Amino acid sequence: MICGVGVDLVQVARVESLLEHYGERFLTRVFAEEEVRYARSKARMGEALAAAFAVKEALGKALGTGLSGFSPREVVLVREAASGRPEIRLAGRAKTLVERLAERVLVSVTHEAGLALAVVILERGG
Repeated sequence: MICGVGVDLVQVARVESLLEHYGERFLTRVFAEEEVRYARSKARMGEALAAAFAVKEALGKALGTGLSGFSPREVVLVREAASGRPEIRLAGRAKTLVERLAERVLVSVTHEAGLALAVVILERGG
């Protein structure tokens, strides 16, 4: 049974502007080391960071807390090694909030034409 759905759309240029203005401070405040490492390996770092940020926002919407319920660094967008399929790794308050509500977290991300989109679905039960 679906118990939460969240969608978020982020302008890549906005993330790139924040990165240019705040640099490492922005990265260490919002993203996990794994997300930053992945983004730096890509030709368009801003796209990868925008997708990761959209996932954090979409999870907050699915939970009904927004980003105020947890630290953005507690929600990590990772890719399955073999297929590249996106997954979310949770820690801290984000993990506690999700475990209270759901048994499974599904995520999908895409980016096109300067936008990054994330959809998060929370499920519980069979």
